[in-house]
Amino acid sequence: MSGRQDDALVDRVLGFSGGPVVVVGDLLLDRWITGTADRLSREAPAAVVQVGGRDDVPGGAANTAVNLAALGADVRIVGSIGADEAGDVLVALLRAAGVDTGGVVRLEGLPTTVKTRICVAGQVLLRFDEGRKLTDEEAGAVASRLPAAIADAGAVLVCDYDMGVAGGAVRTALGAVERTAPLVVDAHDLLPWFALHPDAVTPNAGETERLLGRPLGADRVRTATDAAGELHVRTGATGVIVTLDRDGTVVHADGATSRTLAKPAPDANTNGAGDTFAAALTLALASGLDLHGAARFGQLAADVVTRTPGTGVCTAADLVASLRDGARLLDEDTLVAALSAERVTGKRIVFTNGCFDVLHRGHTAYLKQARAQGDILVVAVNDDDSTRRLKGPGRPLNPAADRAGLVAELSCVDYVTVFSTDTPIALIERIEPDVYAKGGDYVPEMLEETAVVEAHGGEVRILDYVSPHSTTDLIARVRAAGVADA
Repeated sequence: MSGRQDDALVDRVLGFSGGPVVVVGDLLLDRWITGTADRLSREAPAAVVQVGGRDDVPGGAANTAVNLAALGADVRIVGSIGADEAGDVLVALLRAAGVDTGGVVRLEGLPTTVKTRICVAGQVLLRFDEGRKLTDEEAGAVASRLPAAIADAGAVLVCDYDMGVAGGAVRTALGAVERTAPLVVDAHDLLPWFALHPDAVTPNAGETERLLGRPLGADRVRTATDAAGELHVRTGATGVIVTLDRDGTVVHADGATSRTLAKPAPDANTNGAGDTFAAALTLALASGLDLHGAARFGQLAADVVTRTPGTGVCTAADLVASLRDGARLLDEDTLVAALSAERVTGKRIVFTNGCFDVLHRGHTAYLKQARAQGDILVVAVNDDDSTRRLKGPGRPLNPAADRAGLVAELSCVDYVTVFSTDTPIALIERIEPDVYAKGGDYVPEMLEETAVVEAHGGEVRILDYVSPHSTTDLIARVRAAGVADA
């Protein structure tokens, strides 16, 4: 499978052999209790869960540390847990994963934070949390471990879930040490970290809204993109990466803005994906990548863990294997660079585009034919606004992230990107495809793109028409069936 740029990026990061990555933050134990439920209790209108399995996994900063170790990093962790059974379990899990726990403070009277989820048929029925916020004295004990832990660090990652570990004492200790390694802060509240001027911060959608003092609105990507200056000013960070789950990330760094695209995943599968992203991002920065490349690496790792439910860990082997399975979802700039690398090896680039609102047999037949016209198939998917302009009110039925993600799952597709204009002419001018493929309901003379493709030395090929398979027909049949049933 293609994707030479991602392959090179992953090889570089996984080959990093510099100083240890130090994780500082709130350590949690995630407990998953799974079972079946087919009746209600006699005592109350509540489901009776017949327990079938229990699983303890590191959570919070502990999960981040385990992800780093799974990617091959030398990892130290600094934090606190209780001198209790849950703490014993968590330390054992960290050590088994290869994490250095010398910076973990065991505190009498502090209950280890445990989040227990009850799951039935892949759905979380209930979550209950145990633990409390650290006192200033307890946080001071954690801060005292920092100087020795970060003395030779290749990077420092703070995971601040507002539970007191990464409080004022830790910030003071970090600020007192001359910084030679990248500092990444993943915090619920980034404002207290302003004075340290982190190299990168990773606010999610809710955290970004609090920073800006306003909602992101329906077009979260556009709002996050336009807010670059505000985010830099409010966080004091050199680089800001806004993480938007299903919408990927928006990266502001070095005076430029870029995006990563996420593969769609059920919400139940996204627990811990943020930890994986932060871990992979930090390792990539330690290896010398700029923030835009590091965010791409983080997205690749996060996409791996969202494929399965539970607190996720992305191993180096998982990441390498994922590059051989499925197309790459890339922003425009990254796509252009990737295709340049493909051309160096003599690959013939085929390009096509469409809305792909409801994927059907006509689409898959036409994409297979398109792939046969060359070595690499690139599919550009209209974003929601351009689809609405082209198809009318009520469209698209599915958001761009879902539509692009489904196309990316087809084995005949190599690269997928999302574009916002009504025609892909601007994208064609940058990609310069060898072949522009369109379905049999067109002729070259109908297409505005024909002159642009030919001007760059390419050719337009009209593929077979598969009738009567069209999204419009399919939607009409579904709506007609709904009216008949009513």
